[in-house]
Amino acid sequence: MSFNTFGHMFRVTTFGESHGPALGCVVDGCPPRIALTEADIQPFLDRRRPGQSRFTTQRQEPDAVRILSGVFADPATGEQVTTGTPITLMIENVDQRSKDYSAIANAYRPGHAGYTYDVKYGVHDYRGGGRASARETAARVAAGAIARKIVPGLNVRAALIQIGPHKIDRDRWDWDEVTRNPFFTPDAEMAKTFADYLDGVRKNGSSVGAVIEVIAVGVPAGLGAPVYAKLDADLAGALMGINAVKGVEIGDGFAAAMLSGEDNADEMRMGNDGQPLFLSNHAGGILGGISTGQPVVARFAVKPTSSILHPRRTVDRYGTETELITKGRHDPCVGIRAVPVGEAMVACVIADHYLRQRGQVGEAPEWPFPKQPSA
Repeated sequence: MSFNTFGHMFRVTTFGESHGPALGCVVDGCPPRIALTEADIQPFLDRRRPGQSRFTTQRQEPDAVRILSGVFADPATGEQVTTGTPITLMIENVDQRSKDYSAIANAYRPGHAGYTYDVKYGVHDYRGGGRASARETAARVAAGAIARKIVPGLNVRAALIQIGPHKIDRDRWDWDEVTRNPFFTPDAEMAKTFADYLDGVRKNGSSVGAVIEVIAVGVPAGLGAPVYAKLDADLAGALMGINAVKGVEIGDGFAAAMLSGEDNADEMRMGNDGQPLFLSNHAGGILGGISTGQPVVARFAVKPTSSILHPRRTVDRYGTETELITKGRHDPCVGIRAVPVGEAMVACVIADHYLRQRGQVGEAPEWPFPKQPSA
């Protein structure tokens, strides 16, 4: 199987399946002499880890990461740093229950990738979806922890802003609240609504989708390119590449279609620091495929998981029409655990573009540019 790698200068290759012995990734292109230990990566994996509330799958995986290569502990200082060589990260699977899927070994779950996977490769790994499982995203989160250390001053945060028909009130946005509820939502009041709503969805054996917003602050101006390496295009591709994602928007996204040119234009003035100051951010921090220095804002929509207890009509590998239900441990809203995954993918793309920029032009030219000569 090809196409398991993303990125150019900062390249991540993931490996492993949902019910295999382990999964992980190889990160290539990380600069040397960056302090890195497993303790720098584990907190991000802990946020994505399953089984932490009744609103996610009850599969109990510690998701403990091991660094197998690419670091060196200086004997003089004891500090462990990257060497500039490939960094291999491994996460063992310890709580697989493949028998949960034995009843659907030959049938395709409607809405799941089992059919297309089988058509392409002639292999149907029914055990949790195999390589198509969202469990693969643990490796992306681990890689994202490294990416965050590459760009000075970068801060990437995400929050869940909608579950099913229920949306947060943006006037109640509180980043501190994201760490205080199981939904990673910034609206404490809506967290209560989410809980009641998902309890009903879960007890009904069904599932529901969600929308996540990612905001990256500290992105240097000038990252990206105007044609085939647009920063927003790469971000959209990275976010769309997350399991179950069916829509991505940058800045105002589709809402921009309802604005006038006057409303949509992010006007500029000079700030007190002598740098351009944008008066709004409808563009989501990217113009012409290149970062403006404003916060980069992206949102993505996650569909409901296809593993539900309600009978669904389908066919099996032999062309027989049938019905199936999916038993086992599944997320009633897989979008909840997609929050740290979205952060990781945005961090990886920005780190990749940062290294590309540094390799192409070195230090960015100083701004403001020399004044025009007087006439």
